Amino acid sequence: MPIRLPRPVFDANASSGGLGNLPEWDLSDLYAAPDAPEVSRDMDWLEEACADFAGRYEGKLATLNADAMLDCIHAYEKIEAIAGRIMSYAGLRYYQNTMDGGRAKFMSDCQDKVTAFTTPLVFFSLEFNRIEDEVYKTVFTANADIARYKPVFDRMRAMKPHQLSDELEKFLHDQSTVGASAWNKLFDETMAGLEFAVEGEAEPMNLEATLNLLSEQDRSRREAGAKALAMVFGENVKLFARVHNTLAKEKEIEDRWRKMPTPQTGRHLSNHVEPEVVEALRNAVVAAYPKLSHRYYRLKAKWMGLEKLQVWDRNAPLPIEEKKTVNWDEARETVMSAYMSFAPEMSDIAKPFFDNDWIDAGVKPGKAPGAFAHPTVTDVHPYIMLNYLGKPRDVMTLAHELGHGVHQVLAAPQGEMLSSTPLTLAETASVFGEMLTFRKLLAQAKTQNERKVLLAGKVEDMINTVVRQIAFYDFECKLHAARRAGELTPEDINALWMSIQGESLGDAFEFMDGYETFWSYIPHFVHSPFYVYAYAFGDGLVNALYAVYEEGLPGFEEKYFEMLKAGGSKHHKELLAPFGLDASDPKFWDKGLSMIAGMIDELEAMEG
Repeated sequence: MPIRLPRPVFDANASSGGLGNLPEWDLSDLYAAPDAPEVSRDMDWLEEACADFAGRYEGKLATLNADAMLDCIHAYEKIEAIAGRIMSYAGLRYYQNTMDGGRAKFMSDCQDKVTAFTTPLVFFSLEFNRIEDEVYKTVFTANADIARYKPVFDRMRAMKPHQLSDELEKFLHDQSTVGASAWNKLFDETMAGLEFAVEGEAEPMNLEATLNLLSEQDRSRREAGAKALAMVFGENVKLFARVHNTLAKEKEIEDRWRKMPTPQTGRHLSNHVEPEVVEALRNAVVAAYPKLSHRYYRLKAKWMGLEKLQVWDRNAPLPIEEKKTVNWDEARETVMSAYMSFAPEMSDIAKPFFDNDWIDAGVKPGKAPGAFAHPTVTDVHPYIMLNYLGKPRDVMTLAHELGHGVHQVLAAPQGEMLSSTPLTLAETASVFGEMLTFRKLLAQAKTQNERKVLLAGKVEDMINTVVRQIAFYDFECKLHAARRAGELTPEDINALWMSIQGESLGDAFEFMDGYETFWSYIPHFVHSPFYVYAYAFGDGLVNALYAVYEEGLPGFEEKYFEMLKAGGSKHHKELLAPFGLDASDPKFWDKGLSMIAGMIDELEAMEG
């Protein structure tokens, strides 16, 4: 029984100015308040339902016929829905203000109770995986009602070779709140509490605001921001090294007990993607570094009149770019019109997010940095968190997270067990939403300079999504491999980070002293090991999809919505087949990467 928490994602996009009326979450669709009677009612129900479920089904799963198994699955789904509602509410409140002790306590107390109540359910997957193959096949092909759940249980049975004894699995479940999740919380609270003394700023700044300086027009402010980040990360690097050492070692121990062949295997299994597909993606991207990031950043150095770029120039605006603050109403109109141009159904699904306060947009003290879309539970609706400060890239973040929200709404009718999309496909609608918004803005560009700024911005976003995330993946692979040989000092981890940076960014860069610690603020390494390749997977997939859309595939929109509605009910091979695409074909990734290369070609041609 997974404990469902929103996943905070750091994303340094911001600015300041007159932004208009920024929406704030109304979480009352989940619960009216932490002390609302419905919270204690659902907690009491959950405790009783879990005990009842274990009493009714433990030791009996292999004897159930199709109808009895369907009843069992429905009961399990109801438990997931109630536990998910409680933890979604607790988590969303907490991320609104991670420095509020009351919110932190409420979330921890909920997590402790839900973990304790759901411990009796640990038997479910373990016993299920012991059902004989023939019995399993007979039960799950008996009728359409139960057959629809087969993809979920096929994925569960993929874990069969890595399953521990019932007693050990219950122990791991029980101690989870003081294991990885406790280290995750320490990381989140430390990050939210960091203050950065930036030269030229009267007051200390938080992480989000300081990262934002790296995309300021004024180079001296970018440099000041980078140096402030380096100083504070350096001061805290021992703590961050301890977090990474502990989590990597904990993972190594569990992987060893589970006989996982590699540290990445668990992520591939949960993503329902074959290791060779991820390897093909990784190899295609690394091979493309010279024609993508290396080539683009040499161009950027030329535009900026620099022999070498510093790390604080990576996300800098172009010199010809006019500083622009996009207010909230304009951002909404831009994204909604792009969605409407693709299909009115898409804007209809997106509209309630704005109208019903399903978005928390403003930057506030203690609020988790970054952006995410959290699906909550299938009988409520998703919520989107942004830290909106009006940069054009913030508009793209809105388009991205709204894409997630649309996907989650469309997949919700699949139910709790089938709506959740593997991470490799979870980025599809978000990146597609960004692409629609970008293409609309590009079509509206009135001058060559405007077109150049838009193209360069999109190329940079794609490099950040594809090149940077695969570099992150390589760093994680090296980190976990090195940790297996022993404790890593902060200097060891710094060296692993730097070994990847030059390779991925190319010879246009110089790296300032202190940049070696910048691994320390990336939350994915802490929250979701090896998550990062999902971004590159999603971007490559969407580029290939968008190429098919531009080629005019008949019925593309209908096929696209059907893909999103499938949620986690189909394998990526089955989902992509209607578009004539196959992610297991190495050439598939080249198709997506060539779209980025084509944009760089156009930028180079503008120089001529």
